[in-house]
Amino acid sequence: MAFKAAAIQMCSGVDPEKNAADMARLVREAASQGAVYVQTPEMTGAVQKDRHGLRAVLKDEAGDVIVSTAQDLARELGIHVHVGSTAIALDDGKIANRGFLFAPGGSRICTYDKIHMFDVDLDNGESWRESAVYRPGGEARIADLPFAKLGFAICYDVRFPALFRAEAVAGAEVLTVPAAFTRQTGEAHWEVLLRARAIENGAFLIAAAQAGVHEDGRETFGHSMIIDPWGKVLASAGGSGEAVVMAEIDVDQVKAARGKIPNLKNARDFTLDVVTAEAKGVAA
Repeated sequence: MAFKAAAIQMCSGVDPEKNAADMARLVREAASQGAVYVQTPEMTGAVQKDRHGLRAVLKDEAGDVIVSTAQDLARELGIHVHVGSTAIALDDGKIANRGFLFAPGGSRICTYDKIHMFDVDLDNGESWRESAVYRPGGEARIADLPFAKLGFAICYDVRFPALFRAEAVAGAEVLTVPAAFTRQTGEAHWEVLLRARAIENGAFLIAAAQAGVHEDGRETFGHSMIIDPWGKVLASAGGSGEAVVMAEIDVDQVKAARGKIPNLKNARDFTLDVVTAEAKGVAA
């Protein structure tokens, strides 16, 4: 079975209402070109590194404008709308970095909370501590859609291949990595990580990204892309500004790729032994 998928590239600011309007415009553009599945980036609702500023615009699921807009778009356009993620206020004072998938009728199929927190210290003084603000998720998820089985991840999750392997073993044919990759890490690792996750799991991969210089001063890498199970980049956007990236997804290619290189079936359990060499007699 084949279907047309789209990845929406955005440069979200600090105002959720404006971001919702931008998302709606781009989703409608993708649907007008035949997309039946449309994915938006991580933090679609607000890219805001100031914690107080972010909390000031936060809502719970029931009051979140991105959630309601995506639901309305799915219903209006008769497509699957995947909000890569948006920040959702939780009862315990923490925030969920939460993705949403809506069915063509507007019903919510499922949510996914980002599991791995971006706690890093990069070059040039760039440092992030997501765990100080966000509550990590603890459950991987697959959605069994009419046209494919979809596995979920968000941004930093891409550096943890066990998550994608578990989803692929459980039957996921399309893996998703909506993201807001920093320019520094994106230039070094974005494409190679995405292609590796697609290749090693014999799956399509769709990654909608934030791109450009945001209102809060953050700079994200962009280059939203769709990759086939053999690691070929089917479509890609540039490094700044909005874009709609489209590709035809033929899920039969997943079976073909996994048939050629059946590494999911060939994997074996093993033990790990650490051998310490004695210093005496060891060549320098």
